[in-house]
Amino acid sequence: MKVIYHCYGGAHSSVMAAALHLKIIEKQRLPTEEEMMAVPYYDKTDNGDFGSIRFMGIDDSGNEVYVLGKKSMGDKYSRILMGVAEILGAGDEIIAIDCLNRVNMSMKLGGFLSRRIGLIFPGRPVLLRGTQKAFMTLVNLVETVRLKSMNRCR
Repeated sequence: MKVIYHCYGGAHSSVMAAALHLKIIEKQRLPTEEEMMAVPYYDKTDNGDFGSIRFMGIDDSGNEVYVLGKKSMGDKYSRILMGVAEILGAGDEIIAIDCLNRVNMSMKLGGFLSRRIGLIFPGRPVLLRGTQKAFMTLVNLVETVRLKSMNRCR
């Protein structure tokens, strides 16, 4: 199974969801700023990364986990990914998860400042606080996806 978390920029909500899925970040407590910044790709993408499916790791069930930035395509991207998978005969092997609905205003503002216009300060502190605020919604999303992927593997 291949699990693809995607969001607008592929730098924040999808990366944090993938990190939770892979247990890089613990779900039982809010991560520190240092822990979040240590996650591969977190707040580290640029325009060249949009549309690229980036490997994050393999989970404890053997599923490959990826992240993707898809700009403003919304859930259309999930449908495109699943359509291509169906054409290739791999529709049952892919789960595409849109993380954008888990993003709060602080994450949007901080991500815009940090990634889009390059103002790391003050953008990153706002982004980090926003990610901590959204953390439990990301945990809930990932737990649902992990159950879904386990059921598909059976």
